[in-house]
Amino acid sequence: MVSAPRSAYVHIPFCRRRCFYCDFPISVLGNQRRGETSLSVEGYVEVLCREIQATPKLGASLETVFFGGGTPSLLSVAQVERILAVLDQRFGIDPGAEISMEMDPGTFDLEHLKGYLGAGVNRISLGVQALEDDILESCGRYHRVADVYQSVDWLHRVDMPNWSLDLISGLPHLTMEIWESGLKKAVDLGPHHLSVYDLTVEPQTVFAQRYQPGDVPLPTDQQTTAMYCTAQRYLTDQGYEHYEVSNYAQPGHRCRHNLTYWRNQPYYGFGLGATSYTQHQRVSRPRTLATYGPWVQDFQAGGGIYDEAPTPPTEQFLDRLMVGLRLAEGIGGDEVRSLCDAATWATLYTALKPHIREGWVRLDGDGGDGITWDNLRRIRLSDPEGFLFSNVVLVDCFRQLDPSVA
Repeated sequence: MVSAPRSAYVHIPFCRRRCFYCDFPISVLGNQRRGETSLSVEGYVEVLCREIQATPKLGASLETVFFGGGTPSLLSVAQVERILAVLDQRFGIDPGAEISMEMDPGTFDLEHLKGYLGAGVNRISLGVQALEDDILESCGRYHRVADVYQSVDWLHRVDMPNWSLDLISGLPHLTMEIWESGLKKAVDLGPHHLSVYDLTVEPQTVFAQRYQPGDVPLPTDQQTTAMYCTAQRYLTDQGYEHYEVSNYAQPGHRCRHNLTYWRNQPYYGFGLGATSYTQHQRVSRPRTLATYGPWVQDFQAGGGIYDEAPTPPTEQFLDRLMVGLRLAEGIGGDEVRSLCDAATWATLYTALKPHIREGWVRLDGDGGDGITWDNLRRIRLSDPEGFLFSNVVLVDCFRQLDPSVA
């Protein structure tokens, strides 16, 4: 049985500038324009709302909405209100829904924040990334540390009920001393949630033109590993739950929307570059403004039907492993049995055995080392070692289950 989507991701592709590590589908507005003054933004919102209106409702109302980007805080309050109104008209939004919005320091003021809160936004994800001006400048960020403190002051003044702060390890010129200081400063700001990502040097980015992984001034692999472990120790000591590879939350403040992804549950996706996962179909939208508009027009003309084939069962199981093992809770045995048969489990167990011996993978069940498909209760990764080597574990699983994986 296919469950109905209860979540919607809305992509807002506009930024002041492109950060040196960014390969997301965005459009650069410059330092002056925003939703109130940009015809590009207003035109995009119009097309976005047409996509939402053309999408069939597949079940119950929305429990989470996430405005991601890009920089959603470049939208006007009226534009946010309009998008939420269209979502509510088309799908319904539960009264207790989590409505999240990514915001960058320096791109909004107190009045905007009050307006977003009044529109229904009740969770903010603040893209801080670093708390040193030199580090921010080295990765092309628009804001500076003073903007961070001003933004956080406003969040406290409006009594934002749930807000998160992002940090990136592995940035150029980032030392362990600076990293430890940044962690302490971040916690002192009082976020309910922290996301701690490791820098990935993506192709076609400014960083890819400047560096290869491991090049000075990037930290070495050993240094970034130490940064990960330091964050894990410090943040858990400060009372944050390490509930996902890169995410920490105070009790009761896990990101409900992102849990939809990590549990491989269906969700709507709207906007340029967004991906949706409904009825076992993963559908990616075009990544440029020039191609997104015609795609929406064709989508409307076709009656809101996607042409993509459903994801095959083996791929569904691999997808579930890939996202589910990111969570500290891992994947329950009943779900494993619903996604694979005993023979497939035996094949997977062959790939897991060396990592179980290394202590990276843990199986809960009745039978000790002889855990079987029948008595498995849970599969999960250890923290922090299993999380650190999650890619190694997953590659071995994929190779064992899908011979086409190189």
